Amino acid sequence: MIVAGFILLAVGAADLVRQFAPRRWVGYLSVAVILLLLGSVSDALLPMALAIVVGALWVWCMPTERPAPLGFWPAVLLAVVSVGAVVGLGARADAGLIGAIWQLRSPFGEVTFDLALLAFGAGVFLLESSNLVVRAALDGEHTWLPADPAARASTRAVAVAEVPVAAEEVDGVSDVAAEEDAVAASMTAPATEPRDPRGGFKGGRLIGPLERILVLILTLAAAYPILAAMLAAKGIVRFPEISRDGETGARAEYFLVGSLVSWVIALGAAFLVWWAAHS
Repeated sequence: MIVAGFILLAVGAADLVRQFAPRRWVGYLSVAVILLLLGSVSDALLPMALAIVVGALWVWCMPTERPAPLGFWPAVLLAVVSVGAVVGLGARADAGLIGAIWQLRSPFGEVTFDLALLAFGAGVFLLESSNLVVRAALDGEHTWLPADPAARASTRAVAVAEVPVAAEEVDGVSDVAAEEDAVAASMTAPATEPRDPRGGFKGGRLIGPLERILVLILTLAAAYPILAAMLAAKGIVRFPEISRDGETGARAEYFLVGSLVSWVIALGAAFLVWWAAHS
């Protein structure tokens, strides 16, 4: 259990540093010091060292500036390791120095230090690391939010309107062929600032983590009707956007893949915490 907690905390904290820290090396050093302190007081130096190694490998395998070189597989391997650590290793009998003074109770019973670290690590992982996992899933399926057809049509119309008149009149008759060639060239010419296909992720950086944290909390609290209502409400809110798909279905595919991967991650984290609490 403590191994999975340290690994998830290291990975999640490293991704938060990459996203928000102005100086990454300072953030990485701070995360390493915090992990070292936690490992020292909980008599878990070996799991702490393993977590630092896994965090470094994760940063290399799941870059933020470009598609992941190994695709979705690092996330799958991390899930297997975390589940194996929770299910196979279980809870420790002695939590070291902090275990002697640790006391935390909840409506569901006593919370050990190992369980608290696992829940905290899972929550940190759901914030930014899960966004990278969703991005890797969409990358692997080549699924991106398409541009708005209306915006695309208006851009094309502006491009056509700005084309200089290339037709010349010879004896009062315009050169129609030259004009058509000029318009066709404007339609096929690349835009000066191409639209980033990952632009759809910018809003999801806030919505996704909040949604996953709510799924984790509601699942652990067994509030399944509220959870179902929340997930249904998301589909209703997104319906007007999806309905503009036309015949391609690209928006629906983008929504389904991203949402399902995000929900699976949150439910998997809830399963880890639930299993650890009842084992």
